Amino acid sequence: MGRPITPFILRSADRLTIEALTRKGRHAGRTVQRGRMLLRLADGVSGYTVADELGCCAQTVYQVRRRYIESGLAIALGEAPRSGGPRRFDGVARAALTALACTPAPTGHSRWTLRLLAGKAVELCLVETISHETVGQVLKKTRYSPSASSTGAWAR
Repeated sequence: MGRPITPFILRSADRLTIEALTRKGRHAGRTVQRGRMLLRLADGVSGYTVADELGCCAQTVYQVRRRYIESGLAIALGEAPRSGGPRRFDGVARAALTALACTPAPTGHSRWTLRLLAGKAVELCLVETISHETVGQVLKKTRYSPSASSTGAWAR
């Protein structure tokens, strides 16, 4: 025999907020789904049933429930900050790296490589350390194309 289901009580103001959130407006899909989880739990439906209905894991349902009980509606519906380090390149450093990639290649090289650009960025003190892969990701968001010309600049 399993554990008895502890009743989940949703405050009336929170219920109205969630119902408005799930019925109209433009909200993130995860936010709407978390709201639906809380509404179904408040109706007395078990977490496993809610998970089946909404197509998610039961653990997700119980985590949303726990966050609502411990921290309130805003925390239960919202997103926690994602892990990961801060950006290595700010806007100025990105512009400097792109400008560097558009200059003529160093002596002895036909074009800039990502490893050469990474080394030069460290040499110019744009960043303390950087990998060639990060340089590639930065340049991917620009119109940089190393094979477009000898300087690497993209021509229209």
